[in-house]
Amino acid sequence: MSQVRAPIVAEVDAVVVGAGFGGLYMVHRLRELGLSIQGFDAAGGVGGTWYWNRYPGARCDIPSLFYSYTWSAEVQQEWRWSEKYAAQPEILAYAEFVAEKYDLKRAFAFETKVKSAVWDEATGRWTVTTDRGDRVRARFCIMATGCLSMPRAPDLPGQGTFQGSTFHTGKWPHEPVSFAGQTVAVIGTGSSAIQSITEIAKDAGHVYVLQRTPNFSVPARNGPLRDKEYAAFWEQYPAYRQMVLEGTAGIAGGSPFRSLTTEQQRARFEELWNIGGAGYLGALADLLTNPIANDAAANFVREKIRETVKDPEVAEALLPDDHPIGAKRICVDTGYYEVFNQDNVTLVNLRKAPIEAITPAGVRTTAQEYSVDAIVYATGFDAMTGALLNIDIRGRGGVSLAEAWGDGPKTYLGLQVAGFPNFFTVAGPGSPSVLSNMISSCEQHVDWISDCLAWLDANGVEVIEADPQAQEDWVRKVNEAADKTLFPKANSWYIGANIPGKPRVFMPYVGGHYRQICNQVAAEGYRGFRHSASTVGATQAKARA
Repeated sequence: MSQVRAPIVAEVDAVVVGAGFGGLYMVHRLRELGLSIQGFDAAGGVGGTWYWNRYPGARCDIPSLFYSYTWSAEVQQEWRWSEKYAAQPEILAYAEFVAEKYDLKRAFAFETKVKSAVWDEATGRWTVTTDRGDRVRARFCIMATGCLSMPRAPDLPGQGTFQGSTFHTGKWPHEPVSFAGQTVAVIGTGSSAIQSITEIAKDAGHVYVLQRTPNFSVPARNGPLRDKEYAAFWEQYPAYRQMVLEGTAGIAGGSPFRSLTTEQQRARFEELWNIGGAGYLGALADLLTNPIANDAAANFVREKIRETVKDPEVAEALLPDDHPIGAKRICVDTGYYEVFNQDNVTLVNLRKAPIEAITPAGVRTTAQEYSVDAIVYATGFDAMTGALLNIDIRGRGGVSLAEAWGDGPKTYLGLQVAGFPNFFTVAGPGSPSVLSNMISSCEQHVDWISDCLAWLDANGVEVIEADPQAQEDWVRKVNEAADKTLFPKANSWYIGANIPGKPRVFMPYVGGHYRQICNQVAAEGYRGFRHSASTVGATQAKARA
């Protein structure tokens, strides 16, 4: 239950929405600028995605040593990761460690959902309201709401009739959950399902895995981080840090397909398969642009699935066949395909027999009814835009963000939206975001925004917003970059395919050299942004345009 508190009525320099890794660092940087801040988060504490996603087996799919802040050498030295791929409790503890060390929690009101953010053209201020009665006016409104923070609610007939326990991987209970001896249905086979199924199956009496679309998954090869691995990391840390700062955020890796013999290709696939992790997608430089190269990489994984899963019929049902490998976010697992060799795990192929309804006893497909004690919905998220559009955000002329994005999200650099002055998004649509190391991408956006705010004050600029033409040009660039790849060939959450009625637009930027582009825009006096020394001047400039 939320703690009772008086509503916050205040005027500050900046409102920050979200206390994940982006929001925490944003508060830190704003404090360095001497700005007053009010933060909000619906969660009961810091951590963002890692506060909510507590499902069994939840862990990062980027090595822990890299899934870390780079802005604080002190934090890097003091914190010690225990595993190659850290589990959710450890990642959350890391966020809490940073928040405590830099006293960041004090800036946030937790257990507070932002309802609206409305721009007042007369005063040049945002008014932010919440479900706790808060009303805060701010010069800047900064959304660090996360890309995977709006769980997709399942929509199946009869859901309210089920008599057992129901869970969603994206909003897992904070108290321990035991499936010992129970019969469990897991609906979905995306990342959260692939991670949780292997853990649930350790204790459950039986697990039914209800799969509509098989996904590619590669082994994590997880294990403890030893002293020698840490020593090696610190030896190369300066080079790694420089690589992050100069990163292109592109999709290339390895050598081109046609430069390697069949034997060399296979050796490369085998090498990366044995190393483990999503680095498998770096096997070939053109893996995500050349269909032939992609097929070679995909067929290798299919072979591994057939080798691993003993039942040939089950193995064939687990083979992804409707999208290029990597065009949907590749999953990283610990024993996922092996789990189907257990007697207590049954794959239910929903392509052959779709779900008809949820019943009081469990799940009914067109073939049969499965009586279960618990249902786990691993049905994903309304990615990238869901959390933003869940807030009533209104810019110039009272135009809502939902209206501005009626045909899909439009931003300039993933940082600002035309018609929404002094409004910034951290890792927003139109930036590399979910196709990159999210912590590094959040850091880059926060640094860019902070430098921008410092530049505004140094130059007597009151208001900044994306120029509509620059925004259109950037959206076209994002689309053109995606069209040169195999990403659009998958019905993924990258294009909103998992949300009925959502415009089909490829949302991340995959064109490469993103940091350099952002830096150049700033170096040229924030090219592509309109700025004015007064709110009146900005309004007049917009009227003249």
